[in-house]
Amino acid sequence: MLKVGVIGLGYWGPNLVRNFYHHPEVEVVAICDLNPANLQKIKNKYKDIPICTTNYMEILKNDIDLVAIATPPETHYSIAKNCLLADKHILVEKPFTMSSKEGEDLIKIAEKKNLKIFVDHTFVFHPVVRKMKEIIDSGELGEIYYFDSERINLGLLQKGVNVIWDLAIHDFSIISYLFPNLSFVKVQAFGSKHIHPYYEDIAHVILESKDGFIAHIHVSWLSPVKIRKTIIGGSEKMLWWDDIHPFEKLKIYDSKIEIDFSKEDPFHPTYIKGEITIIPVENYEPLHKEVDSIVKSIKNNTKHQVDGYEGLKIVKILEACNKSLLNNLKVKL
Repeated sequence: MLKVGVIGLGYWGPNLVRNFYHHPEVEVVAICDLNPANLQKIKNKYKDIPICTTNYMEILKNDIDLVAIATPPETHYSIAKNCLLADKHILVEKPFTMSSKEGEDLIKIAEKKNLKIFVDHTFVFHPVVRKMKEIIDSGELGEIYYFDSERINLGLLQKGVNVIWDLAIHDFSIISYLFPNLSFVKVQAFGSKHIHPYYEDIAHVILESKDGFIAHIHVSWLSPVKIRKTIIGGSEKMLWWDDIHPFEKLKIYDSKIEIDFSKEDPFHPTYIKGEITIIPVENYEPLHKEVDSIVKSIKNNTKHQVDGYEGLKIVKILEACNKSLLNNLKVKL
């Protein structure tokens, strides 16, 4: 049995406890949170977890294989480092770290100790994202032109990061998974602070690649309605993902524009609007798949899809967004 400890039982930690607890090859042996009420709530639900503490260093003294870290982002580096130094594999909630320097340091320690780093980019394991990759890889969409995402809601404002680090990070991880060979060369971020005293609560991010592919991401904590939609446009067809829709989440639009450049006056485009196909998608909890993949990676000593290097890649994009916001310019990646 893989022995697991979870540090941080606020918003996301209880989900980690639940999924690890119910995995047949895992034993959750320790939980930790600074708030005794959070600890007691989990202890009441999972009465056989033996170690419950407000001091995470107590967890590290025990025989534990993996520590899952679901604490505020600014604490990730120090906690993760201590876990690695105590010879524990780590799963770190997004964002991996608050700087690329911190991420590089953790990777260096893990490699020296032959330990694994997992970064909790849960959307990589989402059934719709998996189906989207299958469709993109099949070539059905043709040449991919753009990725356009809107991820907005009323809150939840975060204490230690801006809305890009909180929400757009999901889209960065999705893009990285869908297009692993895509290399962005520039990023520009626009944002403003209205309610949050320190950080941007609404933002737009534009990522540019060498071959003309562009990604636009709109994120906000200040929307009266919750919207989670993504469009991926190709030369032949287009994908639409509405994560809020109860059952018609993914559609393919057989829509495109054709121009006959052989004519003397070619600019008389033909607008083709064909069938709309609703794509059936499996129904499962992404975190369940993620936890299972982590367990398999440790047991079989195999490379994981979202390791420290993948987490670092996303942190570098986030850093570039911060630089762009600060200086109001495009930043090279």
